[in-house]
Amino acid sequence: MKKILFVLTIIVTAGTLMASNPINLYGRDAEGRNGVVAAAKPEASQVGVAILEMGGNAVDAAIATAFALGVLEPNASGIGGGGFMIIRLADMDDAVVIDFRETAPGATSPSFFNLDENNRPINYESTVGGKAIGVPGEVAGLLYALEHYGTLSREQVIKPAIDWAKKGIPVTTNLFSIINDNYEKIMMMENGADIYLKYGGIPYEIGETIVLNDLANTLELIAEKGKDAFYTGEIAEKIVAEVQKRGGVMTLEDLSNYEVKIRKPVCGSYRDYTILSVPPASSGGTHVIELLNIMENFDLESLGDNTAETLHIWSEAMKLVFADRAKYMADTDFAEVPLEGLTSKDYAKLLADKIDMNRPIESVEAGDPWQFESGSTTHLSVMDKEGNMVAITKSINYFFGSGVVVPGTGILLNNHMDDFVKTPGSVNSVEPGKRPLSSMSPTLVLDPEGRPYMTIGAPGATRIITTVAQTISNIIDHGMTVQQAILAPRVFRSQSGPFYIEGRISINAYNKLIQMGHEISIRNDYDPYFGGVHAVLFNRDIGILFGGADPRRDGQAVAF
Repeated sequence: MKKILFVLTIIVTAGTLMASNPINLYGRDAEGRNGVVAAAKPEASQVGVAILEMGGNAVDAAIATAFALGVLEPNASGIGGGGFMIIRLADMDDAVVIDFRETAPGATSPSFFNLDENNRPINYESTVGGKAIGVPGEVAGLLYALEHYGTLSREQVIKPAIDWAKKGIPVTTNLFSIINDNYEKIMMMENGADIYLKYGGIPYEIGETIVLNDLANTLELIAEKGKDAFYTGEIAEKIVAEVQKRGGVMTLEDLSNYEVKIRKPVCGSYRDYTILSVPPASSGGTHVIELLNIMENFDLESLGDNTAETLHIWSEAMKLVFADRAKYMADTDFAEVPLEGLTSKDYAKLLADKIDMNRPIESVEAGDPWQFESGSTTHLSVMDKEGNMVAITKSINYFFGSGVVVPGTGILLNNHMDDFVKTPGSVNSVEPGKRPLSSMSPTLVLDPEGRPYMTIGAPGATRIITTVAQTISNIIDHGMTVQQAILAPRVFRSQSGPFYIEGRISINAYNKLIQMGHEISIRNDYDPYFGGVHAVLFNRDIGILFGGADPRRDGQAVAF
């Protein structure tokens, strides 16, 4: 099989530093007076809007869209994975977070993975095969939300996903490249190769369709019998048999004992806008708020968008946030996490004071939030004219997850065990029943009067945190529309390593950042590395909902 190579060409112009990768930027946003769904596939967004048009509420639309995404974008999410959801309906006093993150099987331990001398898992066992698989939570989480907050039946919301699985999903340019990039993983296990490759191991071409009959049958059974169809009985037996065949330790008890967690959102503010997001086992919401709290100490509007000064502040704030994430974040059912301190304005001020406006911080260590205590993934956003808001981020982790497909079911299983620290002694080490740390950040924003304003989220691993925060800042600080904010160039910096920037960053800003001492790595113009934001914003003054979708994925907003 001949590998497909993508050559990156760097072009320098008078205004911008560009890494060329042609991409369709147009027609991805939408506006309407009744409701908007923004998701990573146009067909999935259309599914959600059709549910709204037939009288379903925002939760019904979100659940239908989520099931459809698992079919239409099987490389990124599905019923073999898990995620987080935040819901705030118009008649609810408080938002609710539904945590359907995967859990570690009962037979695991802090020394679960076999490591080499550099503490790296041998034979990639944390990312490929049975040991990489956490107990899936998606079916339980989506159906819990439907039963408690939706109005339609399982059959009604799952039927569009079943129809797409039977009809066949279109192979887009994006899916084509992802299949080719993950060709070896798909070929490693025959069940996945039989589905996602043609006879003889040949990849599907752009414009062809991939039919998912086994997955359609599984979804039909879930629609008929509910979550028990997945967590007990024949499907559960097939899951356990395949996981153990591939070297894992999951049991029928692990599946039958899986529980959805209902949590209170983490809450913060940014320039008088309220930010509501997800708590641990996701680190995302907490650190989105921490990052925005740090940025609030600087006049970004005056400093300007895409300037060296603004980008420098983002870089330094990100380093500080990721130092805290590495030290403190874990599943709060297993570890004590200083959530109040991490989201404190006073703590953020201390961190902001560490930023030197003339040069990067050379060595970054975690701060002390305790003193402020007083006691590859997908995303969809839904909002309607009544102010009902739902944001869901869900994942099987890396593209095509663990590579394990359960025979006769079409279920592609996650590799979220890789999100644990592989060695003992960390707050995020492996423990039975524990949820691995995540960066997923489905987020709701309320306006200064406390009214529904925006739903937002993204895939992208740790870049989720920074991408969501940058997009919120683009709208609030720089007055961008939701689609302009999504299209704007993105940057990312972890606790160490280079400062990653998209190629459209101003050449003048680039040169000045180099002079300041930044080590810079240039990515493509619109690079999937930085995730794919899908958001809906309500402009109350004119009574119109605006949906934004990301060209870095196959995103599309649909409205009515």
